[in-house]
Amino acid sequence: MLDVSFELGVGETVSLLGKSGSGKTTLLNLLAGLDRTTSGDLEVDGTNLTHCSPRDVDQFRRQSIGIVFQQFRLLRHQTALQNVCLPLMISGVGSAKRTDRAKQCLDLVGLSDRMSHKPAEMSGGEQQRVAIARAIANQPKVLLADEPTGNLDSATAVSIMDLLMRVKIESGSTIILITHDEDLASKYTDRIIRLADGRLVSDSQKAEQRHASAANLLPPCNEERT
Repeated sequence: MLDVSFELGVGETVSLLGKSGSGKTTLLNLLAGLDRTTSGDLEVDGTNLTHCSPRDVDQFRRQSIGIVFQQFRLLRHQTALQNVCLPLMISGVGSAKRTDRAKQCLDLVGLSDRMSHKPAEMSGGEQQRVAIARAIANQPKVLLADEPTGNLDSATAVSIMDLLMRVKIESGSTIILITHDEDLASKYTDRIIRLADGRLVSDSQKAEQRHASAANLLPPCNEERT
């Protein structure tokens, strides 16, 4: 990233828009701690990722970040329940507790009757619901979604966005969404940040969000990355 400076509030829903190669996925990876900054400052949920050790970044990601990928990235030989249990197991949650939590997440996304099914036995929309359940299993403060509707038909895309908004209401998570769909961005998110060539070129908020008072989640940061 060359010139990206912004601040988000707790509970905001934000769309990142821009052409391929504009830096959207790079920015998401930086926020998740999957990539590291080379200059500037990046603080998420009170953690300055710029100065963290790799171990601390891994711990931060487990505790504070949930990621929904466009390609689902489910383990094909595992059931829906086992896929959702995985991040809880990595975090050291005991077997009984993680099973209960995974069942709660799958029930939240409307898949209580599909827990024993493997990805190949599910539709694209169902697989994305499993991916969302997995992303929220550790009750993250920030949910990052990289084109979560990109591989879905229009009706299913709307149902997935409705689900993400329900997750936001019930969990209070901040949602940062990459999308190419201007209509979905305008309808579902409080704010649209546009990127071009690694730079933030516009940042627009709905009036009610602009005047809302919220605790700072991402203090102003200026990233310069080559």
